[in-house]
Amino acid sequence: MYHKINFFKFKKLIPIALIFLVSNHANAEGFTTNHPAFSQVNETISGVVLDQEGSAIEGAQISVIETGATAISDASGNFSISASIGQTLSVSYNGYEVQKLKITSSSVSVKLQSAKAATSIEEVTLVGYGSQKKSDLTGAVSQLKAENFKEGMNISVDNLMQGKIAGVRIVQSSGEPGAGVNVSIRGIGSIRSGSTPLFVVDGVPLSNDAVSATSPNVGLGNAQAKNPLNFLNTSDIESITVLKDASAAAIYGARGSNGVVLVTTKRGRKGEPMFTYDTYLGFSSVIKKLDLLTADEYRVAGINKLYDHGGNTDWQDEIYRNAVSSNHSVSFSKATDTGNYFASLSHMDQDGIVLNSGFKRTTARLNAEESFFDNKRLKVRVNLTASDIKETGIPNGANAGSDGQVIIHALMANPTRSVYDENGNYTNFNMNAHYNPLYLLSVYNDKTNTFRVLGSTEATLRILPGLNYKFNLGIDKAMSERNTTMFPNLTDRSKTGLYVQANLDSYNVLLEHYLTYDFSLNKHNFSLLGGFSYQKFKSSGTYFGLENIAAQGAGISPDINPGYSGKPIVPGAGYAQENELQSYFGRVNYNFDKKYLLTASLRADGSTRFGNNNKYGYFPSVAVGWTISNENFLKDSQIVNELKLRGSWGQTGNQEVPNKITQDSYSLSQDAGYYLYENLNLVNGVKILRTLNPDLKWEVVEQTNIGADFSLWKNKLYGSLEYYNKTTKDPILNIPSRVLSPTSTVWKNVDAQIVNKGFEFSLGSEIIKNENFTWNFDVNGATVNNVIKNLPVSAIYSGEVSGPGLSGVTANIYKNGYEAGSFYMLNYLGVDANGKYMYEDVDGDGIIGPKDRKIFEGAIPNFTFGINSYMKYKKFDFAFSLIGQTGGYLLNNTALDLNINNLASDRNVLKNFSDSGANFTNQPQLSSLYLEKSDFIRLNNVRLGYTFDINQLKFLKSINLYVSAQNVLTITSYTGYDPLVDTNKQVGGNQSLGIDYTTYPSAKTFILGATVKF
Repeated sequence: MYHKINFFKFKKLIPIALIFLVSNHANAEGFTTNHPAFSQVNETISGVVLDQEGSAIEGAQISVIETGATAISDASGNFSISASIGQTLSVSYNGYEVQKLKITSSSVSVKLQSAKAATSIEEVTLVGYGSQKKSDLTGAVSQLKAENFKEGMNISVDNLMQGKIAGVRIVQSSGEPGAGVNVSIRGIGSIRSGSTPLFVVDGVPLSNDAVSATSPNVGLGNAQAKNPLNFLNTSDIESITVLKDASAAAIYGARGSNGVVLVTTKRGRKGEPMFTYDTYLGFSSVIKKLDLLTADEYRVAGINKLYDHGGNTDWQDEIYRNAVSSNHSVSFSKATDTGNYFASLSHMDQDGIVLNSGFKRTTARLNAEESFFDNKRLKVRVNLTASDIKETGIPNGANAGSDGQVIIHALMANPTRSVYDENGNYTNFNMNAHYNPLYLLSVYNDKTNTFRVLGSTEATLRILPGLNYKFNLGIDKAMSERNTTMFPNLTDRSKTGLYVQANLDSYNVLLEHYLTYDFSLNKHNFSLLGGFSYQKFKSSGTYFGLENIAAQGAGISPDINPGYSGKPIVPGAGYAQENELQSYFGRVNYNFDKKYLLTASLRADGSTRFGNNNKYGYFPSVAVGWTISNENFLKDSQIVNELKLRGSWGQTGNQEVPNKITQDSYSLSQDAGYYLYENLNLVNGVKILRTLNPDLKWEVVEQTNIGADFSLWKNKLYGSLEYYNKTTKDPILNIPSRVLSPTSTVWKNVDAQIVNKGFEFSLGSEIIKNENFTWNFDVNGATVNNVIKNLPVSAIYSGEVSGPGLSGVTANIYKNGYEAGSFYMLNYLGVDANGKYMYEDVDGDGIIGPKDRKIFEGAIPNFTFGINSYMKYKKFDFAFSLIGQTGGYLLNNTALDLNINNLASDRNVLKNFSDSGANFTNQPQLSSLYLEKSDFIRLNNVRLGYTFDINQLKFLKSINLYVSAQNVLTITSYTGYDPLVDTNKQVGGNQSLGIDYTTYPSAKTFILGATVKF
């Protein structure tokens, strides 16, 4: 209602108001008549904010109580603000008591004291559908913040976790820029459904399916789709939270069996608007070269003289290059009393270390939050990111057999050959299945363009104090086009040329409603959650191709105008599929007097991927905790600052299986045909392709976790200890069907179990913390013991081996009593007097054959660790990280292709094979000769920086210049490029483990960078 105010009546109140103000001013604490607060002229007040140890605090908020002016302290704790002598500053920072002080000069110093209740255990940590204080957590949850991401050049968010979190293992499938990354949490929990965790970005669960098109086979194998997470600009990420145990992950039900990774992007912070520019220039080279025979060594190795072609070429030097990368990222952030805003724009351009390979990404992001109505009753948050990615690939398909890949051709190439002939053309090797690698690169072209948009809108309405309704709408849309061309060439691969365009569209929409209610009854504290979620995934793809295309450089390239030349490949192909997930979930958090904790959750998931009899799965969890440090007998302890014991049990699911596998499938086929009429014309019959199984259900992972969190001697030693036992039940397999079944195999749940159990630790220390020097040091480690039990078949095989004469040979075995993906091969004994390879005759029949294969330890390392250190001396900062593993093995399939027999066929060989005295006539066989330990320790990142405070320029806050290096030093006995690798060589959908086949090698990188804050 509008109220009219009578000005003449209002005038009578003015003298009373003036008397009141003067009276209050005269009696204000600490104010004197020497500096009347409102009679002074504003000037620039500069100062520094320190903690109780004298170390600078970055991000503290400084405000003038009388005027509301604000400022934020920079990396050195410095700030400047417009104020008057006699006014009052309020200085606040999360985890510290608010400090108020009167301004007595133009230069001030503020020391903040830690708040008693704001120790590290009181930090807020993200959990599914909300957040909790660390003190209230009962599950195994680890969180990384933006300050942990400073080292190195990282394309994807999963790389940021490497070596930082116990039990989380990051393995590159390839060193190619933007390539896929295998992430596993607490071991391998499935035979065929994968072990990738669920990634949730700003509240939107992502699909683990590819969002970029897979390269078609133009005679050189299929190149894998790139990492679906490489669309995010890593500079935009505020925190990464990993939910490891079932108690923490069960709220995500059917997709939480492999753990959950919550990714949160940056928001605006209170204080002055912040404009930041990040840039770096990187220089990369191959991490190492394989030790092959040089031209001189090749000539004296006893080869046929016809194989000496008179040249001297290091083919690794020819295909690898010193690559240059650059990154530019600008961001703007601001917060107001009612909301906050963050916007960024970035561009990354990374050349691959192999010729003709590269990755370019442009991203834009806008995050905004605003409040409405009385006392911020309604809050609306919008997150939007868009990325455009352009990738250039090389012919390096993992399924190309023993040839067809540029890297293996470079490694096998005779070092006495020359790159070019006397006419300046590429030398023609004139050999089947073996080509000049530079020529192969020149006639191959592979370009992928992927555009992806991820957006979400979250609205929170406070219905009553503590009772909130939340609505979340998320959309993830990606469109990808891949153009692959093999121009007419002199090889025996697509000699007349082949062009294929593959297109992929994917769409993911999320709709969620949920209520949260937080309330307390005396010392009883409750937090309740209940909600509904619906998510739909759609994907479709098409491809078409041409053969007999125009020669390279003649006319218009087919990726620009496919209609210019060539004969269409008939038929073209396309597909479309969709699946839906409908869920109900609830959770109760309870604590009594901040000492005794209880968490219980239940999620019901209904999926279109499963049979009519098991549409819904139910995933419960329960956890308890005891905060011992809040007990009276420890409350005033000078040794124990924080101590909490916790235990949990829960079940999660795995739904990563192909769509429609519960349904039967038919086709018309001549194989099933019959002669219906007397004219003897064959009529196609109906053929059953897949057997119906309406009883198929989720794989279920049951996990027990016991843990402890502690902080001793005022953070001189802090960390957590965990024991876990994680068992996969009802695994989904495509196994042989019973006799008289319409198909030879059937999809079904079997009674087998995959057990992972182990111990994890995270230990850290603030070794030194004073005004000039800070040193934080932490170490984490994890063990895992993996075993398969009750498998209803004798064995399952996977891990296809590539090599001449090795078609159909597999290296991995899944068998009861052994680790998942153990190795299965002949046992190599050495070389006899005639240079012949000797193998163990297991069955004693005097003949070496398939029956003599043995089971060897697998690829899963039984111990992984990370070591991280951060030091700051005045304006210098120095950080490094080490990673390592022990107890695992790799099949060096690359070495198998570089076997001693190559010397009998005009190809190169590894030097150690030549030096072994082995005879050239030895035929390659899969054996333990090529099985190597994957133990290593690596200096993963090292960084040195210096921060300049620019006090003279008011618009410029600070500049941090740094040098950084990645993969600088690796100590290992592994003879391949990199012991931290895993090539996808799956067979029949069963995942392979620990195979290294001519993988695009990793790079060591040196970086010059700068961060400028305005």
